[in-house]
Amino acid sequence: MRRAHKLGHNAPESMANKANSLEALGLHLKTFIAEPGADAIPVWLVDSLEGGILDTLDETQRAWVESQNWQPGPGATLLLPAKSGAVGGVLLGTGGDTWPKDRPLLTGLLPTSLPPGDYAFAGDLPDAELACLAWLAGSYRYTRYKPEQNAKPARLKMPDGLDVDKVTALAQATYFGRDLINTPANDLGPAELETAVRDLANTFGASVKVTEGRDLLADNFPMIHAVGRASDRAPRLIDLTWGKADAPKLTIVGKGICFDTGGLDIKPASAMLLMKKDMGGAAAALSAAFLVMQAGMPVRLRVLIPAADNNISANAFRPGDVLQSRSGKTVEIGNTDAEGRLVLADALSLADEEAPDYLITFATLTGAARSALGPDLPPLYSDDDEFAEALQAAGTETGDPVWRMPFWGPYDEWLKSSIADLNHISQGPFAGSITAALFLRRFVSQAKRFAHFDIYGWVPRATPGRPVGGEPQGARALFAYLQKTLGKAEG
Repeated sequence: MRRAHKLGHNAPESMANKANSLEALGLHLKTFIAEPGADAIPVWLVDSLEGGILDTLDETQRAWVESQNWQPGPGATLLLPAKSGAVGGVLLGTGGDTWPKDRPLLTGLLPTSLPPGDYAFAGDLPDAELACLAWLAGSYRYTRYKPEQNAKPARLKMPDGLDVDKVTALAQATYFGRDLINTPANDLGPAELETAVRDLANTFGASVKVTEGRDLLADNFPMIHAVGRASDRAPRLIDLTWGKADAPKLTIVGKGICFDTGGLDIKPASAMLLMKKDMGGAAAALSAAFLVMQAGMPVRLRVLIPAADNNISANAFRPGDVLQSRSGKTVEIGNTDAEGRLVLADALSLADEEAPDYLITFATLTGAARSALGPDLPPLYSDDDEFAEALQAAGTETGDPVWRMPFWGPYDEWLKSSIADLNHISQGPFAGSITAALFLRRFVSQAKRFAHFDIYGWVPRATPGRPVGGEPQGARALFAYLQKTLGKAEG
């Protein structure tokens, strides 16, 4: 079934009243922001007690700091008393003068550690935008099934001169991606993911085309169909477009595997517990798309989401099968649990056909990436040195770090197959993230710039600004790069 973007016509039920609708997210976000004219408790970021901070405090507060023997280690927080007995101020240690380069989202620990009330950053901030974004990011809670009990959160009064619209857009895009990843697979399958894309399109005046079920075969997306055909929830390719046709072409492809059992190469139960997050690449792609459209960026944006479940059934694809791809290359299946690169390959082939100026993939693709760099630092792959370096720098600046890894050409040999054009995995335990990236690169030949983010999409242990749960990694990094490179549309 092919469906264009016509609201209320042949589309899944709207998510307008669901917890992860854009309108609901915006309202949720506003509960963490104080009114502009509100009286607020000052919050000082302190790198050293020798820098004059004590002179800013009154006598009672200075005595309190000394009596507590407080030191400004990274994340150390101290509430200061007012003469009335209420909270009169807050000190947050940065551990030195390297903030925000080190621990960029440090201020994100404050919303969960402070009592209810209105707060405002005091003194000079090296990066007010990042400090406020971190506060809002740290305020996030996933409340779809368990409404937030604290009706009086710690609220932040935005500093004068701050681009509040930009900061709230960054936070809302982060909330949007987190909510999508945190929603369990029983409530977020391919159809619901499509609905999220349609809601996004409706918000910004984009168009959506969907190719679903057996029409994937008719329209030459055979690997998306093969991966998703074992599920009773039809696979689909979701294709969003926005912007002027003659603008620079930005195409973002996000892996939308809504649940991954591993297929016939089934995962153990412990590895399946987090597989609702296997559509984290789609969430990151949609978060980035939100920011691009919200900013009115002068691009022709295209977002491609191959959405499917990797299930087990009599018609599931098998290890040893040879699949035809959209590009014409034949692909031998080495392991059905490496399904993400298969659906991405067909979507990349479609994207590459129009030679976009920028082609980006976001995918929760390999466990090897976590072994190499851990959960917080996604690998970034690109053959374009200037592009890769700028993306990495943008991620650092916006508290969304990535780290460049190589498209190491000699490992391309590891994808050889004796019966097909290539195998989709290498036969060995080494360099799994690199070989997965090399497989994707086989399907890109015309794009002017190509980058691949192998994200984890999840925070396993809470850190400042990042509560446990879904995280659309790389989205803010890409947006920060695009803002510097392409800017904002005139008018």
